[in-house]
Amino acid sequence: MSYIEALIIAIIEGLTEFLPVSSTGHMMIGTALLGMESTPFLKLFTVAIQLGAILSVVVLYFKRFFKSFDFYIKLFVAFIPAAIAGVLLGDYIDAALENVFGVAVSLLLGGIILLFVDSWFKNNRLEGEEHITYLKALKIGAFQCIALFPGISRSGATIVGGMTQKLTRQTAAEFSFFLAVPTMFAATVKKLYDFHKQGLVLDKQEINLLIFGNIIAFIVALLAIKSFIGFLNKHGFKGFGWYRIVVGLIIIGLYLLHIPLNIV
Repeated sequence: MSYIEALIIAIIEGLTEFLPVSSTGHMMIGTALLGMESTPFLKLFTVAIQLGAILSVVVLYFKRFFKSFDFYIKLFVAFIPAAIAGVLLGDYIDAALENVFGVAVSLLLGGIILLFVDSWFKNNRLEGEEHITYLKALKIGAFQCIALFPGISRSGATIVGGMTQKLTRQTAAEFSFFLAVPTMFAATVKKLYDFHKQGLVLDKQEINLLIFGNIIAFIVALLAIKSFIGFLNKHGFKGFGWYRIVVGLIIIGLYLLHIPLNIV
């Protein structure tokens, strides 16, 4: 992996991590377009730099992370379902990371759902973290399990999960951001452990690429996250739905026509 490739993938991650469009799916499409070989390090890189993007939440919402101990319990409760599913379905998830066509189908189907989300939950009025009970946190965490398959979107699934609990779009989105911190920290640690378990060791170049990728993803995410909240409050999910549908159809079309993704 070159620094240019690392830069492109990290920018994709920073831009898409908090959008309901699937950052993992977009990174998979990006690496395919770049013609990058699927190596253990590439798989590690695409997971680890998500932690860099997620840490932007800690910076932007610093005071909220030290508001109360109850806040951490809610995050832990919401984190449990994905933690269990991640351990049980680890091999299946790794296999799914090779399937760009599956990502395209997920983007398409998820896009169709997003076209209707605003009308389904237009009467939601619960604003603020105090409305998130432990049971609601657990239910939101269960939605996060759906996003273990690339292309679904972790943020999209958890935001919709929050809205099923009568939360407003902003409250659901912000809790989704907070939940991403323990989730992506655990995912990164697990990926590093799996990498080591294969008998692989990061060399100096790979360590530098990971540091570089995390920094870029962090900076881009800082710029993107506030814009997303503003856009979401003003326009809702429909625009993201149409975007997912168009991208999904393009990738499916390329596959059906047997056109390789790395033509650019």
